[in-house]
Amino acid sequence: MLGKRAKEKIRLNIMRLLLIIVTFVYILPFFWMVSTSLKADQDLFLIPPKWFPIPPEWSNYKNAIEYFPFFTYFKNSLIITFGSVLGTLLVSPLVAYGFSKIYWPGRDFFFYLMLSTMMLPFAVTMIPTFIIFKKLGLVNTLWPLIIPSFFGVPMHIFLIRQFFNTIPDDFIDAARVDGASELQIYWKIMLPLSKPILLLVGLFQFIGSWNNYIGPLIYLTDEEKYPLALGLPLFLDRYGTHWNWMMAASTLAITPIVIFFFFAQSYLIEGIKLTGLKE
Repeated sequence: MLGKRAKEKIRLNIMRLLLIIVTFVYILPFFWMVSTSLKADQDLFLIPPKWFPIPPEWSNYKNAIEYFPFFTYFKNSLIITFGSVLGTLLVSPLVAYGFSKIYWPGRDFFFYLMLSTMMLPFAVTMIPTFIIFKKLGLVNTLWPLIIPSFFGVPMHIFLIRQFFNTIPDDFIDAARVDGASELQIYWKIMLPLSKPILLLVGLFQFIGSWNNYIGPLIYLTDEEKYPLALGLPLFLDRYGTHWNWMMAASTLAITPIVIFFFFAQSYLIEGIKLTGLKE
């Protein structure tokens, strides 16, 4: 019979194998996208497929940029994304601080009421929100894609609140005894300790805004205001789709997310570890 240590070693090896398989499944679509972006037209539908196109067709990237106003769409995506991230990082931590470290009547009730809004499907709020922005004269502008983040994102408020709950109240009480206001405590104590969770929330908002397709589809009608997520389907031509050009544009579109994650991954991993579900 196998000893305890041998069984543990087998279990760990099985877990590593499963993780390798899952990693491969996640990486495969990305690798296929990059590979297709470097293929010539005649290599797109070869059986068996060419995973490593030789020679690579770097001109596909130039053609993709010239095929549609890539830099205009890229600029619109940047405006929407950074505006949304700014709104999230300004408002959500402040609301989370009020739910975590300030005691007021009905605090927990309103916190769970806010969480309950996460269960509402997007289709339920889509039409009322559209009517509001239409009456404000903001339809066919980028503002409806930015403004909502300045009213707080429930999921992000929840994550930041849970992180704030892990910070001992002794720090807060000592600052209050020394005469610090709540805003001073928030700015000088809570925020400096919260870099990991703020980066994590910022990444979530960045990815969500950068990849948002339904929002721009609802509010934008002029093509010059399209973000990349809405502009990429323009490659789907009724007379034929340039799949290699489309994959090249898609590769360029996800590059900012990859770069951001590469430089911030240590903070993001720390934020995921420190964000618990405890009260």
